Amino acid sequence: MKLTLEIWRQPGPGAKGCFEYHTMDGLDGSMSVLELLDRLNEQLVNAGKEPFTFESDCREGICGACGILVGGRPHGPERNTPACHQRLRSFKDDSVVRIEPLRSASYPVLRDLMVNRHKLDEILQAGGYVSVDAGTAPDADSVPVDHETVENALDFAACIGCGACVAACPNGAAHLFLGAKLTHLAMLPLPSKERARRATAMIAVADENFGPCSNYGECAAVCPANVPLSAVAAVNKERLRAVFARRLAK
Repeated sequence: MKLTLEIWRQPGPGAKGCFEYHTMDGLDGSMSVLELLDRLNEQLVNAGKEPFTFESDCREGICGACGILVGGRPHGPERNTPACHQRLRSFKDDSVVRIEPLRSASYPVLRDLMVNRHKLDEILQAGGYVSVDAGTAPDADSVPVDHETVENALDFAACIGCGACVAACPNGAAHLFLGAKLTHLAMLPLPSKERARRATAMIAVADENFGPCSNYGECAAVCPANVPLSAVAAVNKERLRAVFARRLAK
């Protein structure tokens, strides 16, 4: 299999970037996009040239580090599949494949294919946690939760924070990510005690750093964890609930 790669090269934040072309031959369709980059980098290093910078970690589809644009689509052409599991068999032999960093105003490029996604971390830092005094947490068995609730909460908790949803959204919204975090914590007994405070804090950070949601739905189509689109609706639901909770508390 032969592919021509059109890869983004940018030496650092704020620097001018451009695409470089590299032809790769003798490829196996079972290779992943990241394995393709590994092979290219090995050739570049052996030739005394600069390898491309990109992020990866587990390569098992659970860490979210591997987010890139492949053919203009976050992660690649296969729906709901992370870049580390996108296979070259998805591309036609002798075709041109464009690989670039996730494109969003919220994701400044650090170098080549690597972006800074710290604004997603800021959402979690604002309230994506449970406040429990050390030594006072009840035993797990003492707070029963029915099976259906647990399964539904896990569906939303599956979000791996790759940020593909933001890059896929025409508005650069983070509602799928935000809604997933708010929903899975709101459904469980202990985290739900901070539900209003959490929603107010996390939504405020998201509104400041990301665009508004217009319900396009591209986010759910690229999400590797298959987070349901209903997570988007949860954002405004939790926003309104927090407002009424504050009014009742007065």
